[in-house]
Amino acid sequence: MDSSATITMKAAASSTSLFFISKNPNFNSKTVPILNIHKTHKPKSFSFFKSLKSIQSPKPTSQNPNQSSFSCSAATLFPAETTDLLPCKLQRLITEFQSIPEPVDRVKRLLHYSALLPPLPESSRVDSNRVMGCTAQVWLEATLDEDSKMRFRADSDSEITKGFCYCLVSLFDGVSAEEVVKVKTEDLAALNVGLVGGERSRVNTWQNVLISMQKRSKVLVAERQGNKLFEPFPSLVVTKDGIQAQGSYAEAQARYLFPDESKVEELVNVLKEKKIGISAHFYMDPEVQGVLTAAQKHWPHIYISDSLVMADKAVKMAEAGCEFITVLGVDFMSENVRAILDQAGFQDVGVYRMSDERIGCSLADAAATPAYMNYLEAASTCPPSLHVVYINTSLETKAFAHEIVPTITCTSSNVVQTILQAFAQIPDLNLYYGPDSYMGANIAELFKQMSMMSDEEIAEIHPKHNRDSIRSLLPHLHYYQDGTCIVHDLFGHEVVEKINEMYCDAFLTAHLEVPGEMFSLAMEAKRRGMGVVGSTQNILDFIKQRVQEALNRDVNEHLQFVLGTETGMVTSIVAAVRNLLGSTEYASGKAKISVEIVFPVSSDSMTRTSTSSSPTLKSVQLGDVVLPVIPGVASGEGCSIHGGCASCPYMKASDLVFTVSLQMNSLTSLLKVSHNLPDKKNTLKAFEADRFKSQTRQGKSIADVGCEPILHMRHFQANRELPEMLINQVLHVSSNGR
Repeated sequence: MDSSATITMKAAASSTSLFFISKNPNFNSKTVPILNIHKTHKPKSFSFFKSLKSIQSPKPTSQNPNQSSFSCSAATLFPAETTDLLPCKLQRLITEFQSIPEPVDRVKRLLHYSALLPPLPESSRVDSNRVMGCTAQVWLEATLDEDSKMRFRADSDSEITKGFCYCLVSLFDGVSAEEVVKVKTEDLAALNVGLVGGERSRVNTWQNVLISMQKRSKVLVAERQGNKLFEPFPSLVVTKDGIQAQGSYAEAQARYLFPDESKVEELVNVLKEKKIGISAHFYMDPEVQGVLTAAQKHWPHIYISDSLVMADKAVKMAEAGCEFITVLGVDFMSENVRAILDQAGFQDVGVYRMSDERIGCSLADAAATPAYMNYLEAASTCPPSLHVVYINTSLETKAFAHEIVPTITCTSSNVVQTILQAFAQIPDLNLYYGPDSYMGANIAELFKQMSMMSDEEIAEIHPKHNRDSIRSLLPHLHYYQDGTCIVHDLFGHEVVEKINEMYCDAFLTAHLEVPGEMFSLAMEAKRRGMGVVGSTQNILDFIKQRVQEALNRDVNEHLQFVLGTETGMVTSIVAAVRNLLGSTEYASGKAKISVEIVFPVSSDSMTRTSTSSSPTLKSVQLGDVVLPVIPGVASGEGCSIHGGCASCPYMKASDLVFTVSLQMNSLTSLLKVSHNLPDKKNTLKAFEADRFKSQTRQGKSIADVGCEPILHMRHFQANRELPEMLINQVLHVSSNGR
């Protein structure tokens, strides 16, 4: 707004306008009405769509639709000593919109406010002032005046969004940064805009502009005080013209995105000659993924996926004529591939790991302990019971567990639906999830949120449930509390605090295995359309969707994504983003779109690189957005022995936890195994994936019993209900547990 314009309250309450702009140069913004504010209880309501696809904004659950989180008492419209006006202004704005019953009238009100918003000059309608996450283009300019008050100006290319901007500027212009930061996004959700066909995106506009106001307020105050909030995380910036790395860790990741063509050619030739397929996990070493991604263009039997899909792809490759499958992952992945191939009738197809040493997994190891078996023994004494085990466990664990308690496997993308369906088919079922403790806690929290939703909202997630059934489920849900993935364990308080301060306006992605603080942060972002919580594939799909939406808008945009999972995901993300940005449909577009992938790391693993000590590291400018040089990460690939980076040592070419080069899932190992196939000299015996010859306690094949929970999950995915065999196992438990 013009510097001479000051926002104040209208002298009398009105049903048509809440604020006006005073052009009076003698108006004293420090003399405002006295307000005594007290916080009142606000009922919470939550909503999210099936398979954690989407989170809706909270809806008032009070019988009084006009109730909000604030109430004002003893308010006078005459100047007094205090400046505590913001909560009451927000209360009046909430009351105003909630008092308008018809959506068309709410649109008219917003259009009325839109006409009152002074336009931003072209010099302020720049990329660095854009607000991420809004369907329309929104520009926000923030300054800190000499009285340490925040001054905001905003504009949009949408008339309705201009109305939103007017209201928000009217609320926050002229107040302290501390007051701006105190307001919660859920306070704005009570505004009940409810525009037909666009309620979700409209609520997102309110909340995302608020988040941008808060971030810029904190930055401006820190600059005024001569402080830095935090050092930024390393990142990769992808445009249609190339890739720019910020920080040594990002440089290490980017180095292999353009692999050595001779290595690609060598690999493709040996794969074609010997009919070898490759099933690799997303978390592979960047060098390996770079070569595999390039080789896919010349040999179709290469798949990079999450652990669920790896065995499925192996079967498809065997069906297409591949005689060998090489698995790049940890041991339970190669075990599953071997077992599923056998179940599918491909016993003659060889399956090979990438090391002659054991390739472990901290999470899978947690389930292969006496403590976990004791957890299941206790579950077996509380029939009817069902064990929902994470797919990322060994075949042996699945087999032993299934003989103690009927078991079905799950993934991070289907675990919620699996539990809901099981409880719908067997009322009073006791559910035991494991082994990931963080995922278990996050699932329990999700169901607590569901218990406060309406029956209609719950039915959208699962048609056979309502509030009563969810509340009945809660005491029947148990989870193991001593199992974690060492990668996702790193997203703790320090990383969350930094994300909240520096990246609160970015798109946040989080695996369902992350600790509770990171989970809550990502869920809050998800509720306003700025985040995703789920599997690695969910994260990849979310990023692709947001980039596609930006391409469809065809305006200059800088999209920033915080990668809340293992950094090996970046190769697949970058490849997908580059394909979208370089597609012929959009290659001729005039818009400049950049996509930044941010790698969260802790201070223990950060080097103290400076531009003076490393003159080759320079800031990068994209349009008018300047991306600063970022200190890199210690210990080469990014992990110090203290931990701190989201990089799995078991998946990479060397085990950095023990600083011993095991050449696990390296390109060298892949080429060695491939060149020595078929293994006529028996030199690869230690690399071959095990067929379990041992038996369970009941004398059955580990492979056969261990595959059964996986097949139960396959049935559920195909039919959306648990198989009758599993239901019978749950309901007819014998005295010895089965």
